[in-house]
Amino acid sequence: MRLRSLIAAAAVSALGISLTACGGDDGGGGSGEGTLTYWASNQGTSLDHDKQVLTPVLEKFTAETGVKVNLEVIGWNDLQTRIQTAITSGQAPDVVNIGNTWAASLQATEAFLPFDDEAMNAIGGKDKFIDTALATGGAAGKPPTSVPLYGLAYGLYYNKAMFAAAGLQPPTTWEEMVAAAKKLTNPAKKVYGMALAAGSYTENVHFAFINGAQNGAEWFNAEGKPTFTEEGNVQGVLRYLDLMQKDKVANTSNAQYDNGTKAVNDFATGKVAMVLNQNNAASSIVANGMKSSEYGVVAFPSPAGGKQVASHVAGINLSIFQNTKNKDAALKFVKYMTDPATQKTLGKPFASLPVLKNETPVFTDNPVEAKIFQDIYATKSKPLPLVPAEDQYESTVGKAMNAMFAKIATGGTVTADDVRAALKDAQDQVTAGG
Repeated sequence: MRLRSLIAAAAVSALGISLTACGGDDGGGGSGEGTLTYWASNQGTSLDHDKQVLTPVLEKFTAETGVKVNLEVIGWNDLQTRIQTAITSGQAPDVVNIGNTWAASLQATEAFLPFDDEAMNAIGGKDKFIDTALATGGAAGKPPTSVPLYGLAYGLYYNKAMFAAAGLQPPTTWEEMVAAAKKLTNPAKKVYGMALAAGSYTENVHFAFINGAQNGAEWFNAEGKPTFTEEGNVQGVLRYLDLMQKDKVANTSNAQYDNGTKAVNDFATGKVAMVLNQNNAASSIVANGMKSSEYGVVAFPSPAGGKQVASHVAGINLSIFQNTKNKDAALKFVKYMTDPATQKTLGKPFASLPVLKNETPVFTDNPVEAKIFQDIYATKSKPLPLVPAEDQYESTVGKAMNAMFAKIATGGTVTADDVRAALKDAQDQVTAGG
């Protein structure tokens, strides 16, 4: 998810302002008895598209429960600001979608209802959720203040025809992936083995995290203090940078790719043989002219002997504001949105993975692709750091990687010492930020 700063929300918490009492007699807590206000994040092609998808789903909930839902779909560029304003003013909806990487930061504000045993049982029990998905709900050791709604995971897409022509099999290790990418790279023909969103700080930090996790490294210790310069993190970042620097399997122009869409477009149009992206990239690949039968997917491979971490646990969670006047109705709504039938209804248009155990993805008609992504999500994914400073981690480390890719793209060299120094600077910024 695309993070913005949560400094304002954290500051409110630090000042000790009572967030649960904001809003006066009729300011907070949604829309009154029998009606819920729901802020949904933009998951589809447009805000209007999301409204069209969600409206019949919410009407069914109303028919079953008698509870009306006032829906507002909010774009990702505005959602965090809207949530921060709701926290500080008390003028909040009842239920809101959040990027799951925001969970610990938002939990620290104390503005959201904890899903304790009673609340969790009211939505169907914690055992219905995939463990890795539920782990994104907040800081470890505390009742979560969000529950999973839509799942996403990274995979390595590869061009079947290009692999077959080169006599290659889908890679199962990092070393095999790099070897295949080198064989498929032909700069004279402007064809490369891989495309990277090397100008996107969010994409970069995701792969800093994944590569560090493959090395067995952590970015924060048990006390929530940053450990960015741990050697496994340094080497993981350098390994990813080397796809452009040492291995030369990614075009230096990728340093200007500030989102994953550009890399996906290169893959779909045959300019590259492989791309790392989340499962919802499939629709974009097909929209750009590549048939679903022309590409395959495998888990992002670890180095030989490394930890089998192929993705962070990506996706969207649901939270209930603490000051809702409609707690029971809100819990019924969360239960409904996380029931198998609703998950199936929304999984296709929103290209999401189910967050429930024993459910099959419906975002693709390819059963092999569906099984691969669900396995990655359930067994090869790790949550991003569940600490209040997670948003600062993403910003500082991701932007440091942007700068290092830019240096490589302009002919410079980045060494392990350079990576260590950049991560130390990022760590100092997070530490100074509290």
